[in-house]
Amino acid sequence: MNRRLARFFSFVGALTAVSSLPAQSPSPDAVIAAIVKGVAFFHEQAAVHGGYVYRTSRDGSLREAEGIPGPDTIWIQPPGTPAVGEAFLDAWLATKDPACLAAARDTGKALALTQLHSGGWYYSGHFDAKGRSGASYRRAADGTLIPDPTPESERTGKGGWSVWKTRRYENNLSTLDDNVTQAALSFLIRLDLVEKGADEMVHDAVVQGLLSLIGTQAPNGGWATSYDRFPFPGGPPDVALYPVLKASWPEDWPRTWPKDFTGCYVTNDHLQSTLLSTFLLAWKSYQEPRYLEVAKQAGAFLLDAQLPEPQPGWAQQYDAAMHPVWGRAFECTAITSHESQSIMRVLIDLYRATQDARYLEPIPRAVTYFRKSLLPDGHLSRFYEPRTNRPVYFTRGPGGKGHVLTYENDKLASNYGFIRDSELDQIEAAYRAAKANAPAPVESPTGPALDKLVRDILAGQDPSGAWITVGGMMRDASGKKTTPTGGVLESEVFIDHVKTLTHWLKEKQAP
Repeated sequence: MNRRLARFFSFVGALTAVSSLPAQSPSPDAVIAAIVKGVAFFHEQAAVHGGYVYRTSRDGSLREAEGIPGPDTIWIQPPGTPAVGEAFLDAWLATKDPACLAAARDTGKALALTQLHSGGWYYSGHFDAKGRSGASYRRAADGTLIPDPTPESERTGKGGWSVWKTRRYENNLSTLDDNVTQAALSFLIRLDLVEKGADEMVHDAVVQGLLSLIGTQAPNGGWATSYDRFPFPGGPPDVALYPVLKASWPEDWPRTWPKDFTGCYVTNDHLQSTLLSTFLLAWKSYQEPRYLEVAKQAGAFLLDAQLPEPQPGWAQQYDAAMHPVWGRAFECTAITSHESQSIMRVLIDLYRATQDARYLEPIPRAVTYFRKSLLPDGHLSRFYEPRTNRPVYFTRGPGGKGHVLTYENDKLASNYGFIRDSELDQIEAAYRAAKANAPAPVESPTGPALDKLVRDILAGQDPSGAWITVGGMMRDASGKKTTPTGGVLESEVFIDHVKTLTHWLKEKQAP
């Protein structure tokens, strides 16, 4: 969202005496009306069983997420169902309009009904009979609890990546990849707080979800990318198999994909950062000390996972020896700038919650290192090679198939963000503010820039309440790209607009 908002930071010169006058600020009543209309339209037109996907054609005939979902399938991975639910909650908190809370409740029900017996969520959730029978959901479509069908013999002993990576129970696979389970829990925690625990299904889903994450956290505080069974009566992963170690480089590393997922601890796509944030939210919401201890354990992992000088950043995957390893065919053994930046941010959050200076200690070294690693244009390579610190990229292999490691960035494979924006200035400012116990710096627009952004959002709203992407592209059932006649409803656009409007209301209401 920050990049989209940043486009609105521009100075408009005075062309005439009239145009030099300050533009009229939107009225709070107009903003509230826009939020309520926008929520009502999106809830009525884009929802399926209370859940959402990424894009829906204006007439509802096409739906798209990372794949082509069925008519009764919802998407959990943001910007799907829980991210839309967060926007509904933001809308209700800003307007107190009951329809906004009703929309959030429908979303909460959809998530409670698609929680797996393992305790988390998969990328998508199903409401058709075939889809539901093929997944190990904790609840039937009518809300009644279903006994866990996983044989007890498969849940004895201790858990761990060596058990879960076999994926013997694919229909019970809770994923932490791409902020799936974390996003679902974060929204449900917020909804549970609003409901004061009165919605039994929502509260139960929160408790079970947090328990599963506690039970699958490794002794060093890290998590694997997924787990397909829970609980394990023997407890969390065994320290004998997953010792607490400091990160270090292996003596050598393969230059081609080994076709093996040995990364039992994963930071890729901000996995550890979003998990830590989820437990900080749970602790702040319920004041349960156990949740803060889990967050602190996650912080301890991130401290141990920082690699030694002269490359004091973080990797995407680590094996049990805390050596960086390959993930997918385009995710090599390397320092990663993208995840390192989110790790620094969440360590600052953890410091603010605990006032423990250990969590700030890694940041100056990491910022200095990444500043030295900036590309000539001020961006960061996502990957830096061990020891040499050369930027590493991937291009497509022969015939457009597979991936080949390269040091050149002129023909990058288009499926991945191999070059990332630098957030180092913002991180350093946040670090300095935290160390001084000052308020966190505001990174979103304020004042006239925010006013202009809000005016543009109001002007772009359809009379029905929709924000329509005219000329937007979607894929049809066959996967072919097409341009729906009536335009596209994009969940990400809806979320960003609601969050911007509610942010504006908060700024206007601030003393």
